Amino acid sequence: MQGLVATSPTAALWFLPFVVPIALWVAWSDMKFMKIPNKAVMALALVFLVVGPMALPLEDWLWRGLHLLVVLVIGFLMNLGRMVGAGDAKFAAAMAPFFALGDLRLAMGLLAASLLGAFASHRGLGLVPPFRSATAEWESWRRRDFPMGLALAGMLFLYLLAAILDG
Repeated sequence: MQGLVATSPTAALWFLPFVVPIALWVAWSDMKFMKIPNKAVMALALVFLVVGPMALPLEDWLWRGLHLLVVLVIGFLMNLGRMVGAGDAKFAAAMAPFFALGDLRLAMGLLAASLLGAFASHRGLGLVPPFRSATAEWESWRRRDFPMGLALAGMLFLYLLAAILDG
């Protein structure tokens, strides 16, 4: 029986141990500095490049590589329109190959849920004095814009987790 998630649990298990540390790095860096390091973006793309051929059938791996280019172009245009930050656009592009095209609807739902959860958590924890004082140097407390890397990292983690649990 075909699961609800197009990415196999096996592929998600291959990716997850490499993706989680990078996603945590991105979320933390975006909250602390309001920047997603290019090294994190490159590391995530490298994970797909190196682990992908072991995790996915070759044809799927090649097609998913195109996802990076498509999302990079869309992100570049959105950045030009000042809708998203450059780091967010680059990280979203590096994330794109991990998602099967057949899961586009699921991915959009996960993005919405991750964005709401990340926003509520970030803003809510900002109201907790011990947490706020422990993270007083975070740039994200001083700015009106939101650290989207937190939501994007959560989305990627939730997608891989959904693929594992679907199996």
